[in-house]
Parts: sequence; structure tokens; C-alpha cells
Amino acid sequence: MFDTKINIAVFVGGTSPEREVSKSSAKAIYKAIKDLGYNCTLIDPAYGINQPDDEKKFFSDDDYSEIKNENIIKTINSNLLDDIDLVFIALHGKWGEDGIIQSLLELRGIRYTGSGAFSSAISMDKALSKIIFKENKINNADSFTIANQYKIDEVLKKINNKHGYPCVIKPNDQGSTVGLTIVNEKDDLQSAIDFALQFSDIVLIEKYIAGREMTVAILDDEALPVLEIIPKSGFYDYKSKYTSGMSEYIVPADIPKYVFIKLQEQALAAFKSLRCKVYGRVDFRLSEDNTPYCLEVNTLPGMTATSLVPKMANAAGISFNELIERIIRLSIDGKK
Repeated sequence: MFDTKINIAVFVGGTSPEREVSKSSAKAIYKAIKDLGYNCTLIDPAYGINQPDDEKKFFSDDDYSEIKNENIIKTINSNLLDDIDLVFIALHGKWGEDGIIQSLLELRGIRYTGSGAFSSAISMDKALSKIIFKENKINNADSFTIANQYKIDEVLKKINNKHGYPCVIKPNDQGSTVGLTIVNEKDDLQSAIDFALQFSDIVLIEKYIAGREMTVAILDDEALPVLEIIPKSGFYDYKSKYTSGMSEYIVPADIPKYVFIKLQEQALAAFKSLRCKVYGRVDFRLSEDNTPYCLEVNTLPGMTATSLVPKMANAAGISFNELIERIIRLSIDGKK
């Protein structure tokens, strides 16, 4: 019997643009952990030592206290974690999914859920991930990066030489399509780049793959059933992801068996190539000729009861509470 007397802290909120999404994930995770019988507490690293005294305040739309990146260090160094055996990281995006929190917890000697610091950092860096994918024969779209001091004429020339239009412009180290634009003609390019630069110092410019949105969850080095995302707007942007009724989800995806298997194989290969552990989600575009193009690995995917990973787990016969239980056990066993 697994020891349910261990003390678990759920990290909620954080300082990234995905703070509100994190609150939704954390609320579902916290409930599941309590239902499973573990001792559980909530901690928002964006607040430092000034934590709410009421659990409802952690999930409120109004911030309880001032949000600062420096509070993350204060949180890890505080006595808030003195009796914690495991941190369940329910943060998304920068300062939570990029290896920073993971590194600080490792320095403190505290176990946490999911992938390690190195894998988290590489997975968050889309350009570096794509280099590793190519080395491991994982198909992905042609791309290049630019930085703050870019020259628009040089960018235009490079796009024309590499892949043309439409193309995808996105921050190199954000999630949930934050700062992403699909550019169909050169006149819209500069505004899209400047928009992406609001969220990152490096911008990824990638060939647009016409086709379908597919995603595959990984749990304990096994690929779960493939899920297809059908956004009603035609583009799976932030609004389509987090607005109820804006997208349809089909799991298992209605695709030929050989394509289904190929997606699972490529997902597991991508996950392992970045040395990820425990669980994650690998996103793809499936071209019109059924060729998978790997977009990225999400090491801390959304975890509400209706998020994509729980949907795929449910299709594999794994309930939400069982999914949370397995993540806890795998994280403890792998980080002793």
C-alpha cells in the first residue's frame, strides 16, 4: 500500500501569463489529492511568504498580494516547505515550466512532480527542442529564430528562401499559444514579430503546416490514445483552448491505424529525446497527406478534469484521480 501520509504541496498560480490557467489546473489537482487521502496544502510561489489563509483566495480572479518573480526564491527558501515531502507543480509557462522552479526545489532537496530541471528547460525552448528532434529523426516544420535587434528586410528574405507564407510567429519560450500569430502575407509580419517579442527575447518563425491538430499524452513512458482537436474558429488559439464550447475533442482520433501508431511512436520518441519523465503531452500538426509534424513537448500540461491529458487518460481507462495518484507515485519513486 502506498503511503498516503506524506505531505504534498500544490504549487498554484505563479508569475507567467498563464497564471489563471494554472489556478484551474491546481484546483482540480488539489481536490483529487484530498480525495485520495493525502495531506495537502496550497502554495502560490508568486506571493512569497505572504500566503493566503483561505484556500478560496488561491483560486480567486483577484490577486491576494503583490505578484513578483523574486517571491519565487523567497517561497522556496521559506519554512513553508519544511515538512513537505513532494511538490505537485501545477504551474504553466515561464517561471514554472522552464526548469527554474525545478532547479530551486532540487537545491532545497525537495521532490517534485514531472520532468527534471534540464528537461523542463529544453522543452520550454522551442528552437532547441527542434534541433534535438531533428537529431532523433522526429519530423518537425522548418523554422528559424530572430532576436530583438532584427532587421525586417533580412527576415522577409529568409522567409521567402526557407518556406514562404503562411508562417507561424511565436515566442520561443511560452506556452498555450501566448503571443502566437499566423501570418499570411508579408505586410502583417512586423506586427506579429513585435507582438511575440512582448513575451520573449527570442521569436520562432516556423512554416505553417496545413492540416489537423493532434496531441498525445505520455504517462510512465507509454503513449496514451491520440486526441484530435477541432477548433471551431479553425485555429487552436488561446481563446479556443480555454473557452468552453470553442473546440471539439475526439479521442481516440478518427485517423488510419498506421497514422495513429506513428503519432504515438513519434510522441514517445520526442518525450524521451528531451529526457522527460513521469508525464507530459506532445503536440503535432498532421498534414493533409497524414505526415506528423511535432510542435513541442509540454512538461506541465493543463490538468483540469476536462483538459487534454485527462481526456486521453480517460480513453485509456484511467480516471482523473487515478491519473493524479500515478503521477504522485511515479514522481516519488523516480526522485528518491
